[in-house]
Amino acid sequence: MLIVGLGVSGQAAARLCHTHGAAVTLTDQKSEAQLGDALAALAPEMKRRLGGHRIEDFMNSDLIVLSPGVPEGPELSAAREAGVAITGELELASQFIRATLIAITGTNGKSTTTTLCGGMMASTGRPTFVGGNLGLPLSEVVNTPAGREGGVCVVEVSSFQAETIESFRPQVAVLLNITPDHLDRHADIEGYVAAKAQMFSAQKQSDFAVMNLDDPLVLEVARNVRSRFLPISTTQILSEGGWLQGDTLNIRIPGCEIERYTADNPKLVGRHNLENTLAAIVASRLGGALPSEVHRGLLTFKPLPHRMELCAHVDGVRYYNDSKGTNVGAAVAALTGFPRPVVLIAGGRDKGGSYDLLVRAMAQIGRGIVLIGEAADRIEAAMGATVPVDRASSMEEAVRMAAARAQQGDAVILSPACSSFDMFRNYGERGAAFRAAAAQLEAESAEAGSEPTTPRVVPNGGTS
Repeated sequence: MLIVGLGVSGQAAARLCHTHGAAVTLTDQKSEAQLGDALAALAPEMKRRLGGHRIEDFMNSDLIVLSPGVPEGPELSAAREAGVAITGELELASQFIRATLIAITGTNGKSTTTTLCGGMMASTGRPTFVGGNLGLPLSEVVNTPAGREGGVCVVEVSSFQAETIESFRPQVAVLLNITPDHLDRHADIEGYVAAKAQMFSAQKQSDFAVMNLDDPLVLEVARNVRSRFLPISTTQILSEGGWLQGDTLNIRIPGCEIERYTADNPKLVGRHNLENTLAAIVASRLGGALPSEVHRGLLTFKPLPHRMELCAHVDGVRYYNDSKGTNVGAAVAALTGFPRPVVLIAGGRDKGGSYDLLVRAMAQIGRGIVLIGEAADRIEAAMGATVPVDRASSMEEAVRMAAARAQQGDAVILSPACSSFDMFRNYGERGAAFRAAAAQLEAESAEAGSEPTTPRVVPNGGTS
């Protein structure tokens, strides 16, 4: 058995296979020195073929387990043509899971919805695992109470993970939205949609598909699912599923009366988070959580860092860190329905999509935009005269430019619509830089005698 890629998923798959008696060979493009601690955590009897892939390892394997994000290379293509079985860590782990399985995918909002749903299911008192593309791989839970009968696994699924799904069968599967993303990996939007749809491929008629009725690409997937379709919507009144009506989230699952939950939650700002909340409630209720347990999960939810995280309030302007907005759809979701004018900080490494939707969103609520990184030229060209454009060479400079552009009552939002890899190691480092720059402005304002008027969110989800 060949494990390709030794990130957290590859390591977890290697341990799972080794535990069940498989002869494991490890391969990675990185060298032994570069992998360091990752190798130290694996059994020494596993064969190591590092510093590049060797075609004979692929051709002589009875099973190849891919880590998410491993691209199609010549060795993998040759093995595929020769009929060697190829799977992914998520698909592999699911064959050992006996727990209730709730899977959540979509271009944007996966992590928030998975975390929120996981908290609701944990409120039931059942052993609950929350992970997948978010945090721990599913392989890590196989031999724990959460992975056995009576447990619950709430799993975030990326398009990369979904590509290798064959028998992975969630009893509840959620599709939040689809906008162009990872087009550097998927040949076109059709390939990306097909990858998302694969998560529903093994479901049966007794299972549930919770899908966003307001998203046209999601509806394309919905037409072909064999499981029971339950819609969510923030624009339409429904008879079943989850919908927004005024300031109330209405839920009706099969066989039950309408349940009502408040839509006013300061920890979940924006219309996209109303969609995430509707999806999490419907999925949790289908997974066995009672309404009181859903309420408890909503009350105890802590927002994830870098996802519309309120991090400063200076001179009447609020500063939101949405560094996880790494594609146009995510940035647009953050802006749509936002209740105050926005100065947006955007840019980074371009991901190949159109910026037209971002331009439309900024035309509605934009005060101005500050651009950073490699994509600045493309975004400025797309933006035209829609809003004033400033250019910055660092995050600190961008925050100060945005502060100068903003007026009292506005918001400054970092939602880059691009990946971070031109200027930062990852979106977390980018968000931390924004948070630090906003905190510096807040400190300078306090020294000048203008105290912050709202609490500042700190990384652990609390306030200070």
